[in-house]
Amino acid sequence: MTTLARWRAAQEGGTQQQRTRRPYLASECEDLREAEKWRNQVISEIARKVSQIQNAGLGEFRIRDLNDEINKLLREKGHWEVRIKELGGPDYVRVGPKMTDMDGQEAPGNRGYMYFGAAKDLPGVKELFEQEPPAPPRKTRGELMKDIDADYYGYRDDDDGVLVPLERIAERKAIKSALKEFTRKKLASMAETEDGEAEIHRTEIEEEEDLDSEDDEISLDETDERSEVQRFMAHVPNIPTQADIEAALVERKKRELLETFLGD
Repeated sequence: MTTLARWRAAQEGGTQQQRTRRPYLASECEDLREAEKWRNQVISEIARKVSQIQNAGLGEFRIRDLNDEINKLLREKGHWEVRIKELGGPDYVRVGPKMTDMDGQEAPGNRGYMYFGAAKDLPGVKELFEQEPPAPPRKTRGELMKDIDADYYGYRDDDDGVLVPLERIAERKAIKSALKEFTRKKLASMAETEDGEAEIHRTEIEEEEDLDSEDDEISLDETDERSEVQRFMAHVPNIPTQADIEAALVERKKRELLETFLGD
């Protein structure tokens, strides 16, 4: 009798538990109060699992499983909210609060899948929510044209007082090297003849004297050109001095006072 009573009690308890079990599909529920109860039950399970997932010492696999279970319960909660609206209850989708974590911040997610607690620090998840630095703003064509002037096109390169003297020095050096090459070829052609030995000697002496005189001229010209480089080139024929400007201002002030007190 004792065994039979236990078996009978177990059967009755099982049927009672089956009666109170949450339906698998929200569409099977036809009572608004029952739907509200099942929705609150799902919310309590979500809150319990969210508190559990805050522990980072559970391990990567357990944290991933808990995060999957929370997302599954969130989808089920959405089904119950839709069913409550169909039964004439309030629209929790529109007026309900957003899903937040333990810190009160909205849970981040990607394509409907949300991450809670320690799941946000898992490998591959943290990099998912890192934002790339914004690209530097590109300048428009108008902004680029503001910095373009005559110097950009090289119109005033010869007016700086530096380029022309350097070109003169380079030109004299090129002429000097060309003269040396011409003299070498001329002496080589004259050496082939038997009667040109004396003329070769005389030509060498003359060329050396010419080169020495040219070197002296180049050194003098270089010193003059260095002084010209430091010279300031003015493109205005007459630049007024500070005294001229002050005198002009005083004269203008006198004229204004006379017109003010004496009229035209």
